[in-house]
Amino acid sequence: MIDWLKKAVFYEIYPQTFYDSNDDGIGDFEGIIRKLDYIRELGANALWINPCYDSPFKDAGYDVRDYKNVAARYGTNDDLMRLFQVAHEKGIKVLLDLVPGHTSEEHPWFVESSKAELNEYSGRYIWTDNWCRGIEGRPYIGGECERDGTYMLNFFKCQPALNYGFLNPKESWQKGIDDPDCLKTREAMKDIIRFWLSKGCDGFRVDMADSLVKNDDENKSGTCAVWRDILSSVKKDYPEAVFVAEWNNTDQAIMSAGFDMDFFLNWTGNGYNALLRDYETPGEDCSYFKSSTGGDITRFLDEYLPRWEKAKDTGYTSLITCNHDTPRPRKNLTIPELKVAYATLFTLPGVPFLYYGDEIGMRYLDLKTKEGGYTRTGSRTPMQWNDGENKGFSGASKDMLYLPIDDAEDAPTVEDAMADKDSIYHVVKELFEFRKTQEDFNADSAFTVLVGEKDEPFVYTRGNAICAVNPVNSDKTVKLKELAGKELFYVIGNVKADGENLFMGKGSFAIFN
Repeated sequence: MIDWLKKAVFYEIYPQTFYDSNDDGIGDFEGIIRKLDYIRELGANALWINPCYDSPFKDAGYDVRDYKNVAARYGTNDDLMRLFQVAHEKGIKVLLDLVPGHTSEEHPWFVESSKAELNEYSGRYIWTDNWCRGIEGRPYIGGECERDGTYMLNFFKCQPALNYGFLNPKESWQKGIDDPDCLKTREAMKDIIRFWLSKGCDGFRVDMADSLVKNDDENKSGTCAVWRDILSSVKKDYPEAVFVAEWNNTDQAIMSAGFDMDFFLNWTGNGYNALLRDYETPGEDCSYFKSSTGGDITRFLDEYLPRWEKAKDTGYTSLITCNHDTPRPRKNLTIPELKVAYATLFTLPGVPFLYYGDEIGMRYLDLKTKEGGYTRTGSRTPMQWNDGENKGFSGASKDMLYLPIDDAEDAPTVEDAMADKDSIYHVVKELFEFRKTQEDFNADSAFTVLVGEKDEPFVYTRGNAICAVNPVNSDKTVKLKELAGKELFYVIGNVKADGENLFMGKGSFAIFN
């Protein structure tokens, strides 16, 4: 496993709304550069920047028009390379977002592929041989190009699927994964990866990483084979480059495909969803960290433990506070609840990811869709730096802003949070400091669940440390022989230890060492 990941703490930046340096209403590379000291002071030492390539922005940049040139709204390629350089000088790694499964319909590859005459890009995308053909449970588009047939989409209408082949071709127009056209797609993606690594990028978060090969089996064996080829080839030249998959299956992403990390994603009803965003029960939020109804950690552990156990010697299962696709946790959790939640997320194994603004408790806003965001738009609002104009995000007029600012009187800001020693900002900062200075909280340090039952405190070890969580609105007591000789090292709320007896007050978290 890559050594620097052991102490890595990632900070995800949605570039459109992080910091606007030129007052045009949209965040930019220079804005990120100006805030690197803030990120370093918080304790994060790595960035994930959402797509910043040239794009028509029908899907907020996930519709790439040119992989090797950045969008003018953010700056130039030179500006991005300066961001790499300045970040590295400050001890911060930078991952870009790679979108390998599709491009924009405006990408030159697709423009050429859609022509009637055969050319080198005719097989770069998935085309049927007849206008009415469309299978595999995916939408196809026809009637918009001079080429006969229809083309497969990978997500939105504007995103034609790149052709990595079909695991078991069944139609004359379907190509196998080792077809020359499909191999050319792989080589093109390797070239893009190498291009940015050569410019100073430290790796990639990979969008929809499990979506490459079509008609794949339940083990995604075709897609895994493609990734093994891509990653092994690239890592021969860039062995320290890091790749984190948007996959949600460590067996496949890490053990088979060769990724360094895999996200435990927020899918409705799954284990991660049960921690922060369980809105499914009618009229009741049963999220584990919801103090009024939580307390059942088994819904998380039943999925998390097998993932961690299988991948622990090969890669990392990464937990997030939120991301650009997920409702901010402040939507349903209070600041005291979030403190306990973050303390837990940041002390579990793996490499953690913090979404910009979650460190101050930014809210989810109910907004109209922007650039394909739909309900996700409310988690992509401008960072709130201070109580000045546009909360310090931009000097542009309000009607020019990419998205509206939270203009509530009590909207949290970085300035206020830093000044308040009881704010969630300081909890995050303290926990990040532990990950930096305490070997017990390395990404790969030993992990054992001591108590993991419903309606009991959740207690686990990290290295020699013992962590205990009680998220609910009632006091809990548990007998724990492992506490012998341990002292209280860090606490949120009311926690007491007397011999083997551990008292956890309502809404509490503790570390013993």
